Amino acid sequence: MPVLTKNFLTVEGTTSMPRSSWSAEGSALVAEALRRNADSPHRARPDVRLRVHGESMLPALWPGDVVEIASCSLEDVRPGEIVLAVREDRLFLHRLVSRCTPIGFRLRGDSMPASDPPYPPEALLGKLARSVGENRGFSSPVLSRALGMLFCRFGAARRLALRLHGRRKASAGAFPNLESI
Repeated sequence: MPVLTKNFLTVEGTTSMPRSSWSAEGSALVAEALRRNADSPHRARPDVRLRVHGESMLPALWPGDVVEIASCSLEDVRPGEIVLAVREDRLFLHRLVSRCTPIGFRLRGDSMPASDPPYPPEALLGKLARSVGENRGFSSPVLSRALGMLFCRFGAARRLALRLHGRRKASAGAFPNLESI
């Protein structure tokens, strides 16, 4: 990966860390960095760069994608945007379904059958600023959700999409991008 000119907290290379350690310690580190930046009068954006590990946001985000997260408040986001929240020492990068203040807000993964239980307002850490590198996701939340429901209901479609994604990623690695050399 090329050297960045921006100051990011990067937690991409954590695949060797055990899942249980990453879950608590990594989530706490990301949450603290985003909360500190949200309180800063100079709010440099975006703040954190993360690697996606789950499949709940297919097809908008794929396992292995790198995303930049900008700190924000609940008032800064609207339904349909992808946000980062923390619950029980785990990070969730899902789409905002609704703000139900003062209770909090609801999220849902594009390829998940139902919304997550409500999150308290302080669980919101930031929102997706951009996906770094090759953008294979869908910019339309409606189209992404529709295809996500297909992946949710039909495991064979999900497996096929992930297999094709893996092959595409492997072939892209075999032929480096000449612009980055």
